[in-house]
Amino acid sequence: MQTPPIFHSQNQDNGAQSQSLGGMTQSQNAQAQRQMAPLLFAEPTKHGLFAGYQENGFYDELFDESGNVRAHYRGVFDQFCAMSPADFQARRRRADLTFLQQGITFTVYSDDGEAATERIFPFDLVPRIITARKWKRVEDGLKQRIRALNMFLRDVYHEQKILRDGVLPLDLVLGCRDYRREVFGVDVPKDIYIHITGTDLVRDASGELLVLEDNLRSPSGVSYVLENRQVMKHTFPMTFASYGVRSVDTYCHDLREALRKVAPQGIEDPTIVLLTPGIFNSAYFEHAFLAKQMGIELCEAPDLVVDDAKVYMRTTQGLQRVDVIYRRIDDEYLDPLTFKPDSILGVTGLINCWRAGNVALANAVGTGVADDKAVYAWTPQIIKYYLGEEAILPIVQTYSTARDDDRKYVLEHLHELVVKPTNASGGYGMLIGPHSTQAQREETRARIEADPRGYIAQPTLALSRHPTFIEDRDGGHFEGRHVDLRPYIIYDADEIKVLPGGLTRAALVKDSLVVNSSQGGGSKDTWVLSQDF
Repeated sequence: MQTPPIFHSQNQDNGAQSQSLGGMTQSQNAQAQRQMAPLLFAEPTKHGLFAGYQENGFYDELFDESGNVRAHYRGVFDQFCAMSPADFQARRRRADLTFLQQGITFTVYSDDGEAATERIFPFDLVPRIITARKWKRVEDGLKQRIRALNMFLRDVYHEQKILRDGVLPLDLVLGCRDYRREVFGVDVPKDIYIHITGTDLVRDASGELLVLEDNLRSPSGVSYVLENRQVMKHTFPMTFASYGVRSVDTYCHDLREALRKVAPQGIEDPTIVLLTPGIFNSAYFEHAFLAKQMGIELCEAPDLVVDDAKVYMRTTQGLQRVDVIYRRIDDEYLDPLTFKPDSILGVTGLINCWRAGNVALANAVGTGVADDKAVYAWTPQIIKYYLGEEAILPIVQTYSTARDDDRKYVLEHLHELVVKPTNASGGYGMLIGPHSTQAQREETRARIEADPRGYIAQPTLALSRHPTFIEDRDGGHFEGRHVDLRPYIIYDADEIKVLPGGLTRAALVKDSLVVNSSQGGGSKDTWVLSQDF
């Protein structure tokens, strides 16, 4: 089937308008059509799989406030409108088969942490599209944010100027469960603490992009970004080719280069390994995928040994020196000599090697203090303090229950707010006030009163929605589902690189605001365009 161009005539009237553009160069013609797009497509357009689609008052990524297709989505919209439910389902099955054959899975745990189920990662074929102009602001905002947070980490583990100057409360940082006193004063290579970051963004009802949280310890999900892209290229090759989508293919090369540059001084060709907890970890597929793509060894704790304050890898040829470890193990399990003595996932003596400068760890130990949700509320002040700049990307209004006034307000408005533990992830332990029961609210109240430092609360955002395929008796149709976006940032010694796109996660359950895969969410390919429309 021939893929419709991004802009084309919809009827005879539109055709006459297009013909009136004669005499222009091709680029002028295209520019004029882009400028005229709101006029050309002002008529009602929802049909086919989009028939009956409703925005329901939410900001919709594909449709504007008048219900018309946004200009940069026109090509995708036309492609899907031309398909029957059976055609679309066939392509979905082809995509699912690809994920199954390549073992692209994740593990879902129950709230009590006991039961675990391995599943194919749910993937929706309607891509999220971001124009070049909008992405530039995201990119600039993320670079600013990561630069400031990295300076914050350097400071709180050394001079602690931000605390001495009273910009942040002392107990906010030193009282954080993820502040590691054991590594105070440790110098890290090139002063880089957060080599890889995944920052979650959401769009509110006005269309404003906000930072929801930072993931600075061992952010996951980038393997799905790379695999989603390959699936989309094969499933809708003509549509993809017509858009001028920026590539994500350099991520693994860029990550390896960033890791190579933080190797101990004097080592020209460092040995890099990825340290994984093992096959039972929920992100093991990603660990194996990234190691293979970077051409480095995938290791578990028994594969590594410490001798004379250096780390070695066991090989069939004997011990081989290891210079850089991309670790996907949490701090407290990383070294039983320094942290949890009963950990079987870590390498005994590893932290002493790191302190001595004989091995680099990515990300550095102790980064969790900078992505603590209570510290998150102070990130605009952190940016201002270290960079002298206002934050480019705003954050969500946040109440810290450690503050008396905030705690009083939160406890009186539990039915309206989203309450989150400050050191949890994956959507676990959250209370979504408007959808909660009285019993759930009372349980949350008791937890907050017992541990005020351990929680924050935020307003219930009207997250933007995106068309997502929903099966029904007639084969299927599109409905709006809430989405977020996790771009990935690599802190290279020479520059900060933001992967053009990221993981768009969608809440597959109707009306749900929780997009985490562990809570039933799925993903979409994210297209960042090389030009605007």
